[in-house]
Amino acid sequence: MNSQRPQVDDKRRPPPEGVESPGRAGSTRETTMPLAHGATHEVTNQVPAYEDVNLYATDVALRDAVRFNAPGLDAATHAALGALGAEAGSADMLQHARLANLYPPRLHTHDRTGHRVDEVEFHPSYHALLGAALRHRLHGAPWAPKGPGHVERAAGFLMFTQAEPSVLCPVSMTYAVTPALRANPALQQAFGGLLASPRYDARFALATAKTAITMGMGMTEKQGGSDVRANTTRAEYVEDTAWGRCYRLVGHKWFFSAPMSDAFLVLAQTPTGLSCFFLPRVLPDSTGNGSINGIAIQRLKDKLGNHANASSEVEFDGALAWLVGEEGRGVPQILEMGTLTRLDCALGTAGLMRAAVALALHHSSQRSAFGKRLIGQPLMQNVLADLAIESEAATALALRLARAVDRQDDPFEALMRRVLTPVAKFWVCKRGAALAQEAMECLGGNGYVEEHGEGVLARIYREMPLNSIWEGAGNIMALDLLRALRKRDGRNLDVIQALTAELDTARGAHPALDRFSAALLARFDDAADGVDGEAGARRLAQDVALAVQGALLRRHAPDFVFETFCRSRLGGAGAQVFGTLPAGVDLRSILQRARPA
Repeated sequence: MNSQRPQVDDKRRPPPEGVESPGRAGSTRETTMPLAHGATHEVTNQVPAYEDVNLYATDVALRDAVRFNAPGLDAATHAALGALGAEAGSADMLQHARLANLYPPRLHTHDRTGHRVDEVEFHPSYHALLGAALRHRLHGAPWAPKGPGHVERAAGFLMFTQAEPSVLCPVSMTYAVTPALRANPALQQAFGGLLASPRYDARFALATAKTAITMGMGMTEKQGGSDVRANTTRAEYVEDTAWGRCYRLVGHKWFFSAPMSDAFLVLAQTPTGLSCFFLPRVLPDSTGNGSINGIAIQRLKDKLGNHANASSEVEFDGALAWLVGEEGRGVPQILEMGTLTRLDCALGTAGLMRAAVALALHHSSQRSAFGKRLIGQPLMQNVLADLAIESEAATALALRLARAVDRQDDPFEALMRRVLTPVAKFWVCKRGAALAQEAMECLGGNGYVEEHGEGVLARIYREMPLNSIWEGAGNIMALDLLRALRKRDGRNLDVIQALTAELDTARGAHPALDRFSAALLARFDDAADGVDGEAGARRLAQDVALAVQGALLRRHAPDFVFETFCRSRLGGAGAQVFGTLPAGVDLRSILQRARPA
């Protein structure tokens, strides 16, 4: 019953020589090969692959953000992050990423004898990547005793994204759903340890018989999308069991990501309203091997990017599921999980931004044009420095949100978590696609070419829009910020005071930031209809993000980074084309800080 066995019988899918260490395709090839009738030219001025780079040791901005947001981390923890950075940036890992995307998942609805199986098959490199992510405890481990802190985990997630982002979908969902199971103590006891285990188990088997499990989520339906209250999937009570109240589900999900996961949290309607359920793929039975639950995978989504990850449409035909929390309280459960998946959207995009900037810097440092290296051209320096500033600001905001998650019992951090979650998700993800396009342009045509999966920037570009759409698109995030800032009787003063205190940490550091922050806070005071009103919610989310990014860079970035950010982002011009930094900024120091040398 192993749905995830390596594909060996398809000539289009040659497996790597070894799952754990395949080596990079072409790493032993000659740079040039003589032609049959003599060479017509010598290949020069081409840039070697960006590989075998420690993504932690070479990312000064990330290390500074980690030290600022988690000052208590010991040397062993930083060493562990360095080990993850070395593995994520290795040639072997990049080869796994190439293969996992080049040979995407396949759905087998039936076996050769006609039995329904609903199995998703993956290339071996997918399993190597997912196994590495669990081994580095990027899934449910932070919620376990003696697990990593959330800032540590965030830094690891950001780095791993640079190797391969799409396999992190089940990792992120496992992270998000783990604390939700506390609402059903029996399920928490049965599965909590497996959700935190670093021993990846690829088998399609009974969850309690495995060494580790992953979980997915199923929320949206055809008719509702983000409006989950429009869901029509029905849940009918069956009986009370050792896992709590058991129900039978009939309905569908239009987006059901990572359908190979061992279990899912889903929404369905009960007589008291929308409720949250734990839905296992395999049910325990008298044989001890388990039987497949009533989840019929209709098809896999044909997506722009995210090719290594399976996203699906499913139908529930009497599938058994167990209630998590109270009947009719499914939406609050989902919103709690959304806080964590939205954190990962910001982290993932910040990681992709760093990868794109690093590739642009790597290429520009070695490619020559018009008599000098690209990185020596003044206009290219402006573009690259601008991209580096944007990337560092994204990292700063995403890690700040991770700190708010890390300090679960701190009332101030709870308020910051409420306001920064939609802000970081909105702004970082919005900036990601524009940055990837500009970074690709730094490579010219070479950046646009896929080349059998070796065109990493092309893959990043296709991946970028997803985090902006996933877990609530831009409008959903902007409106959620308004909800955070409002109460039924007016403004939410607790949240506004917390945000004010956050910005006060940089008061007096730069006149542009002072003016920007003061104008932002005045908008909260002056708007009787609830801050800016819905029509201005996107600009409000943008401006909160920029103000917080400026305050953070003041506290853990060099003056030349902070000064450049304030002059280029807070002058009132709004979003601009990259490469328009004002005269007089220290381009050389910015590039030196950002270069992954």
